[in-house]
Amino acid sequence: MNVEELREICISKKGATEEFPFDESTLVFKVMGKMFVLVPLERLPPQCNLKCDPERAETLREEYDGTITPGYHMSKKHWNTLLLEQLPPQLIKDLVDHSYELVVSGLTKKLQQELQNLG
Repeated sequence: MNVEELREICISKKGATEEFPFDESTLVFKVMGKMFVLVPLERLPPQCNLKCDPERAETLREEYDGTITPGYHMSKKHWNTLLLEQLPPQLIKDLVDHSYELVVSGLTKKLQQELQNLG
Protein backbone atom coordinates (compact mmCIF):
# COMPACT_ATOMS: atom_id res chain seq x y z
CA MET A 1 0.00 0.00 0.00
CA ASN A 2 1.26 3.47 -0.77
CA VAL A 3 0.65 6.69 1.16
CA GLU A 4 -2.07 7.90 -1.21
CA GLU A 5 -4.02 4.64 -0.78
CA LEU A 6 -3.66 4.99 2.99
CA ARG A 7 -4.84 8.60 2.76
CA GLU A 8 -8.00 7.52 0.88
CA ILE A 9 -8.85 5.03 3.64
CA CYS A 10 -8.26 7.56 6.41
CA ILE A 11 -10.09 10.50 4.90
CA SER A 12 -13.14 8.32 4.13
CA LYS A 13 -13.77 7.85 7.86
CA LYS A 14 -16.68 9.76 9.34
CA GLY A 15 -15.48 13.03 10.87
CA ALA A 16 -11.89 12.53 9.70
CA THR A 17 -9.68 15.51 8.92
CA GLU A 18 -6.13 15.73 7.64
CA GLU A 19 -3.60 18.31 8.74
CA PHE A 20 0.07 19.05 9.35
CA PRO A 21 0.15 20.06 13.03
CA PHE A 22 3.84 19.34 13.65
CA ASP A 23 5.65 20.24 10.41
CA GLU A 24 5.15 20.20 6.64
CA SER A 25 6.22 16.57 6.28
CA THR A 26 4.14 14.84 8.97
CA LEU A 27 0.59 14.18 7.83
CA VAL A 28 -1.91 13.55 10.63
CA PHE A 29 -5.44 12.22 10.40
CA LYS A 30 -7.78 13.11 13.24
CA VAL A 31 -11.33 12.36 14.24
CA MET A 32 -13.03 15.09 16.24
CA GLY A 33 -9.63 16.65 16.91
CA LYS A 34 -7.93 13.44 18.11
CA MET A 35 -5.15 11.77 16.15
CA PHE A 36 -5.69 8.23 14.82
CA VAL A 37 -3.02 8.01 12.07
CA LEU A 38 0.34 9.75 11.69
CA VAL A 39 2.27 9.54 8.41
CA PRO A 40 5.87 10.80 8.25
CA LEU A 41 6.00 11.62 4.53
CA GLU A 42 9.79 11.91 4.28
CA ARG A 43 10.63 8.63 6.02
CA LEU A 44 11.47 5.69 3.78
CA PRO A 45 10.22 3.10 3.35
CA PRO A 46 6.64 4.50 3.55
CA GLN A 47 5.16 3.97 6.98
CA CYS A 48 2.51 5.14 9.39
CA ASN A 49 1.81 5.13 13.10
CA LEU A 50 -1.51 3.73 14.30
CA LYS A 51 -3.08 3.58 17.74
CA CYS A 52 -3.57 0.00 18.92
CA ASP A 53 -4.84 -1.91 21.93
CA PRO A 54 -1.69 -2.75 23.96
CA GLU A 55 -2.21 -6.53 23.95
CA ARG A 56 -3.00 -6.59 20.24
CA ALA A 57 0.01 -4.32 19.60
CA GLU A 58 2.35 -6.86 21.22
CA THR A 59 0.82 -9.75 19.28
CA LEU A 60 1.15 -7.88 15.97
CA ARG A 61 4.78 -6.98 16.69
CA GLU A 62 5.58 -10.65 17.30
CA GLU A 63 3.66 -11.89 14.25
CA TYR A 64 5.00 -9.22 11.88
CA ASP A 65 8.48 -8.87 13.36
CA GLY A 66 10.28 -5.95 11.76
CA THR A 67 7.31 -4.70 9.73
CA ILE A 68 5.14 -3.75 12.73
CA THR A 69 7.22 -2.17 15.48
CA PRO A 70 6.63 -0.01 18.58
CA GLY A 71 5.44 3.44 17.55
CA TYR A 72 8.26 5.67 16.34
CA HIS A 73 8.33 8.81 18.53
CA MET A 74 5.02 7.71 20.10
CA SER A 75 3.85 5.85 23.19
CA LYS A 76 5.35 2.40 22.66
CA LYS A 77 2.47 0.86 24.58
CA HIS A 78 -0.39 2.34 22.55
CA TRP A 79 1.06 2.98 19.07
CA ASN A 80 2.61 0.82 16.34
CA THR A 81 4.63 1.79 13.30
CA LEU A 82 3.73 -0.14 10.13
CA LEU A 83 5.87 -0.47 7.01
CA LEU A 84 3.17 0.08 4.39
CA GLU A 85 4.73 -1.67 1.40
CA GLN A 86 5.50 -4.86 3.33
CA LEU A 87 2.09 -5.65 4.83
CA PRO A 88 -1.14 -6.92 3.28
CA PRO A 89 -3.42 -3.99 2.36
CA GLN A 90 -6.39 -5.58 4.14
CA LEU A 91 -4.38 -5.82 7.38
CA ILE A 92 -3.47 -2.13 7.12
CA LYS A 93 -7.12 -1.21 6.49
CA ASP A 94 -8.21 -3.31 9.49
CA LEU A 95 -5.61 -1.64 11.71
CA VAL A 96 -6.66 1.85 10.53
CA ASP A 97 -10.24 0.88 11.44
CA HIS A 98 -9.04 -0.35 14.85
CA SER A 99 -7.12 2.88 15.50
CA TYR A 100 -10.12 5.00 14.49
CA GLU A 101 -12.48 2.97 16.69
CA LEU A 102 -10.13 3.23 19.69
CA VAL A 103 -9.95 6.99 19.34
CA VAL A 104 -13.71 7.35 18.88
CA SER A 105 -14.38 5.18 21.95
CA GLY A 106 -12.14 7.51 23.99
CA LEU A 107 -14.01 10.66 22.95
CA THR A 108 -16.32 12.37 25.39
CA LYS A 109 -19.99 11.46 25.08
CA LYS A 110 -20.62 14.96 23.69
CA LEU A 111 -18.02 14.51 20.92
CA GLN A 112 -19.27 11.00 20.16
CA GLN A 113 -22.76 12.45 19.73
CA GLU A 114 -21.45 15.23 17.48
CA LEU A 115 -19.66 12.61 15.36
CA GLN A 116 -22.79 10.50 15.15
CA ASN A 117 -24.77 13.53 14.01
CA LEU A 118 -22.41 14.29 11.12
CA GLY A 119 -23.87 13.68 7.66
